[in-house]
Amino acid sequence: MAQVVATRAIIGMEVHVELAARSKVFCAAPSPAAWPEPDATDGEEAGPNTMVDHLTMGLPGSLPTLNGRAVRDAVAVGLALGCQINRRTRWDRKSYFYPDMPKNYQISQHQEPLCVGGRVEVPTLRADGLCDPSAPPTGRWVRVRRAHLEEDAGKLLHEAPGGSAIGCSILDLNRAGTALLEIVTEPDLTSAQDAVALGTWLRDVCRGLGVTRGVLQRGHMRFEPNINTELTLSDGRTVRTPVVEVKNLNSLRAVRGAIEHELREQPRRLAADGLVMRPGAKTTRGWDERSAATVLQREKEEAADYRYFPDPDLPPAELSAAWVEGVRASVGELPLEWSRRAVRQLGLSGVEAAQLGPEPGLRGLFEAAVAHATGLGCPAERAARAVAVATLQSLARRANAQTAARHEKLGSGAAPVGAWELGLSGAQVGDVAAMREAGELSAQNADALLGLLCQGEHRGADARRLAQERGLLSHRDQDAMAQWVTRAIQEHPAAAADVRAGKEAALGRLVGAVMKLSGGTADGAQARGALLAALR
Repeated sequence: MAQVVATRAIIGMEVHVELAARSKVFCAAPSPAAWPEPDATDGEEAGPNTMVDHLTMGLPGSLPTLNGRAVRDAVAVGLALGCQINRRTRWDRKSYFYPDMPKNYQISQHQEPLCVGGRVEVPTLRADGLCDPSAPPTGRWVRVRRAHLEEDAGKLLHEAPGGSAIGCSILDLNRAGTALLEIVTEPDLTSAQDAVALGTWLRDVCRGLGVTRGVLQRGHMRFEPNINTELTLSDGRTVRTPVVEVKNLNSLRAVRGAIEHELREQPRRLAADGLVMRPGAKTTRGWDERSAATVLQREKEEAADYRYFPDPDLPPAELSAAWVEGVRASVGELPLEWSRRAVRQLGLSGVEAAQLGPEPGLRGLFEAAVAHATGLGCPAERAARAVAVATLQSLARRANAQTAARHEKLGSGAAPVGAWELGLSGAQVGDVAAMREAGELSAQNADALLGLLCQGEHRGADARRLAQERGLLSHRDQDAMAQWVTRAIQEHPAAAADVRAGKEAALGRLVGAVMKLSGGTADGAQARGALLAALR
């Protein structure tokens, strides 16, 4: 029997994005993709079957009405993908019988989708999983076949809430009818790494455009890779394994695991059963996190007769050229482009820019704070670095603490708290950054001041006035500095001797002693200079 001498992965992606419109795509029922709006006191999940109406339940006489916000969001994503926007698009009924779709058909777009023919360059990922703005372009492109708008299905559950066993299946229609954007790529990906990189880029773009909250664990984005392998055999033949579609992956780790598993297993299956790719056949599998393996769900014929036909209750959507151009103008700079510019023009590190770029709220706070600090005379690069420290360290730490408290109260599915949701304005953060760069605040006191500004009684307070009231501003008095330096040297003779011997690493202990003696109000750079002058 011929041996496998080379393999080539062939991977396409289907990505389902739940759009964050407040109501569902074809009716006025509230959408769970925009619910709950996170806050510290009211973040409970909606009860089952409470976000429904007559159309969601498929009751006779109910008629659909198109949600314009959903169309706008879908077009925005299509433009970000480089797609052509069809200015005339129609709605089709995809007929199938399953309890999660009570109408017995899904409203989708079969013949005339909103978006066609785009392409995306696969980014480089950092070790922490973020897109790397410092890396050169990869030159690896993925074609986008189409992006179309449809309604999501409900959920069929086989255990009770909380995980207890039941002897039946239960149906929750809250999700049914939610606006769903399906993005379909050509099979241009050749590795699990590139598939994850594409998924990361798409998540960042969709969140950056504000079309989805993008919490993967809550199903706001679901990935379905289509995988097969081209095998070169020792007798010179080339064969392809059957296509496997892995359904409903809600994490990028699962995407990586499922693809890597399939690329290992498909040559073994071919050796065992001899089945090769044939027209119209596809195996559908799921992902078992515990066993780190895909599991067979069903054999799926791609040519299945869904009896598509135009929905008689929905007229085609006609989009004017001016309207499309208005959406294009609103798309603006995409997250990775912003991060690359921040590295190039503002001097941010790759990790700082990578963390700021994908979060629109954080990016907005950063830009407002930098603009305010530069308006106070702080050089742009120094302002950017100081604001990055404030947002990515001080404020992020406090946001993480609030997130942990929310998860303890509401469960791990509750939305996280972002640094931009702590109640600080760009002007307040910019004031702190400007005072820090001017030497008026030590790093410790800048952090303390940001913490005070997060507290309810200081919301909206003037940052400089609050710093003065709390005695946080640094002392610039030369006599006071000389006294602190003298005492620090006297109280830490070993560190002073090390510095005199050329071991400048010991200087940090003396600077810390000066800061302690000053109650945190000394300027660190001034203290360092005064210590070196005294010891030399």
